[in-house]
Amino acid sequence: MVSGEEVAPAVRSILQAARQRSVSAPRRSIEAMSLPAALERARSEGRRPVIAEIKPTSPTTTGTHQGDPVALAEAMVNGGAAALSVLTEPDHFGGDPATLTAIREAVDVPVLRKDFLLNEAQLDAVAADAVLLIARFVDDLAELVTAAQERGFQTLVETHTPAEFRQAISAGADLVGINNRDLARLEVDLQTVERVLATVTVPDDVTVIAESGIADPTDADRMLAAGADGLLIGSAIMDETPTAVEANAATLTGSH
Repeated sequence: MVSGEEVAPAVRSILQAARQRSVSAPRRSIEAMSLPAALERARSEGRRPVIAEIKPTSPTTTGTHQGDPVALAEAMVNGGAAALSVLTEPDHFGGDPATLTAIREAVDVPVLRKDFLLNEAQLDAVAADAVLLIARFVDDLAELVTAAQERGFQTLVETHTPAEFRQAISAGADLVGINNRDLARLEVDLQTVERVLATVTVPDDVTVIAESGIADPTDADRMLAAGADGLLIGSAIMDETPTAVEANAATLTGSH
């Protein structure tokens, strides 16, 4: 796990809040929809395999989206999104586990919980089909991956370097994300996915997700050409109204 001095101040603040967030809830037992299958189905139907993200706000954006998150989620699916990602971090992203529950009940695609999860108890806050674990912030990645999988969660382990990618594989991740955003400086470089995938060997049973900085269909196709199996897209799809969100999703997924 990296020290606080190695990340941007905004990220340091997020981690401090995450360490202080306690969860007292029964142990989860999840019957998950398959995220890899949903991405593959999108590709077989001629759509780009997009995980569209519900993100009210973030340290790297200005303002807050006020739209009904369930209506926006439904619009993303109508626009061709294969799966959804829902921020549940409350202090810096305006997220809420209850929002994820409402969205998961309303749609028929897999839902990823995106948060800064650091310990096993935090897994039990809410049911989802998959959870995000960030390799550089977790003390014992293999232990937390195992704890999540024992509950039935699929695990998307986020990485930024070849070393972190290999760590995720060794930890038993179902899915491995490559974040184009460097959390040390919060800068985005689309070459990150290309560099990592040119360096590592991806097992046949691992699904690779390109994350951050995908602004348009050209960026999306570039990530897929580099070897990504799916695309996690937030800002380029998120908008104030369901109509705008559906149109953005359709553009990014190539739906008609």
